[in-house]
Amino acid sequence: MASATEPASLAHLHTSSGGGAPGSLPAGGAVPVLFCFSVFARPSTVPHGAGHELLIQKFLSLYGDQIDMHRKFVVQLFAEEWGQYVDLPKGFLVSERCKVRLVPLQIQLTTLGNLTPSSTVFFCCDMQERFRPAIKYFGDIISVGQRLLQGARILGIPVIVTEQYPKGLGSTVQEIDLTGVKLVLPKTKFSMVIPEVEAALAEIPGVRSVVLFGVETHVCIQQTALELVGRGVEVHIVADATSSRSMMDRMFALERLARTGIIVTTSEAVLLQLVADKDHPKFKEIQNLIKASAPESGLLSKV
Repeated sequence: MASATEPASLAHLHTSSGGGAPGSLPAGGAVPVLFCFSVFARPSTVPHGAGHELLIQKFLSLYGDQIDMHRKFVVQLFAEEWGQYVDLPKGFLVSERCKVRLVPLQIQLTTLGNLTPSSTVFFCCDMQERFRPAIKYFGDIISVGQRLLQGARILGIPVIVTEQYPKGLGSTVQEIDLTGVKLVLPKTKFSMVIPEVEAALAEIPGVRSVVLFGVETHVCIQQTALELVGRGVEVHIVADATSSRSMMDRMFALERLARTGIIVTTSEAVLLQLVADKDHPKFKEIQNLIKASAPESGLLSKV
């Protein structure tokens, strides 16, 4: 087993209790600890004097279905004196309330990008009325966004919608049917990853992938995608359902995001990947959605 400050592969985790300094653990009761992983934060307790390996075991019990056991991770402790997380000190033993997180050591630059309905959430970003005259191909983006929301309803996929400063920029456009969405949230932050969204994700078991669309590609979409990927969530950006005021900003943002390992894809590819089989009970309904090809919204002229 690696030391507390060394990266560890969870696939080879030893199950011996304790960690850190040798000898018997200090006597005492349970200590509250906040365990953070990806976009999630879950309170629990560990015995007083618990060390590195017991913390790892607790992470596995809380997040086992979401952790890639073959990647290397490091445990970090929130240090009040620095105001940020630091690598767990060697020989660390829990003695008081604290906050720890499990961090993937390497960001995977390539990914298979598999989508399944049970582990996917759709994010619809800031499709608001005041953007209508400014965003390139906004009518096309609305049309494809509505197609995606219909697909989400058919497949039972949760949808989270945000609106950027709705008091000034208006609500989501009327053409977008928000029936059945999980949440519609106002925000001022450009990224969709606000506390209410983090809480909603924590309530959905097994989330691995976010399908992201809306406006603007180079601002809210880009910042949302980068923040999610930094927290270990796989992101699929739907190129034909996102745009900006300028095609230059749109295309350079999509190129940058693709280079970071984010999957830039299309609405039809997403929907067909989610059904995966013509014998899927919802295939016919999805097929009806995509009978007419989605508008190319200026993308082909830039290929």
